[in-house]
Amino acid sequence: MPSAGSVAADLSTSSLHLAVIIAMVAAGVAVLVWLLRVFTGQRQHDVAAQRRAREQADQPPRPPAAPATRFMEATPPGPGIAPPRRRPAAGHHPAGRRAPGTGQQRAVSPPVRRPLQLVAADLRRLTRELTTVPGGMPMARRRGLLAAYDDVLVEAADLLQVPHRLMDTPETAREFERLRLLGELEAAGLVTG
Repeated sequence: MPSAGSVAADLSTSSLHLAVIIAMVAAGVAVLVWLLRVFTGQRQHDVAAQRRAREQADQPPRPPAAPATRFMEATPPGPGIAPPRRRPAAGHHPAGRRAPGTGQQRAVSPPVRRPLQLVAADLRRLTRELTTVPGGMPMARRRGLLAAYDDVLVEAADLLQVPHRLMDTPETAREFERLRLLGELEAAGLVTG
């Protein structure tokens, strides 16, 4: 046994400390990984997959496949050969949609309008976003904000039955029409600021 204060004793003590530190770091990483899996839902997904695997192992094997119908061959196609296609049902589009002119026609309902309070809230939010546009913002984002702002202005004008020409106005004069329409909406009682 090395005496206290010797190099061998210090080396064994420091290696013991190093082993403890490595074990603590490994345990911490394991706990973090486990917490990440719990919070992202991966742990629940894994538990459900394990449960399904156990249930499938406990179930008896399935009976052989049903005999082939008249639309399908009795033997599966060989490698590199596509399986035969089924005929679409009568009155249906091959992609699964209804073919035009077949079946009952749906009644066309009027478009659902949002409440005026939501439209006003969107108008205030977009006004605030447009007034605080940073200098380096990409032009596509600014155009998108303006398009959304125009859509909400038109929606508010339609709800309040305020006449407008915003969508018919050329891009160069649209800012003036926006200001005019905003003034008319405020005169109609809409709180925009």
